[in-house]
Amino acid sequence: MSDTYTRIYAVVRRIPAGRVSTYGEVARRAGLSGYARQVGYALHALDEDADVPWQRVVNARGEVSLPADAGLDSLQRQMLEAEGICFDARGRLDLKQYGWDSPPGLGKKR
Repeated sequence: MSDTYTRIYAVVRRIPAGRVSTYGEVARRAGLSGYARQVGYALHALDEDADVPWQRVVNARGEVSLPADAGLDSLQRQMLEAEGICFDARGRLDLKQYGWDSPPGLGKKR
């Protein structure tokens, strides 16, 4: 595993349950500003039994970015909902409410 992936996984492991971060924010925290796609590649490379909470990383619009045809999008959404995260009718979550550094209760309830 590369040092880059190790740094990304270390950041993702710190995202608490019931919170999310964006690919870009994970990249920034890993010292890789501007490399959001690299975060996606690293998460895609994870083994099934990895202890990295990959489901807590979403795109900058608060959407799941996994391909629907593989069924992973619904799996990620189900995992996040099990942590108490709500999605709106467009399939987005409120980053102000559920973002890693956002104070609890900020944003609108859905």
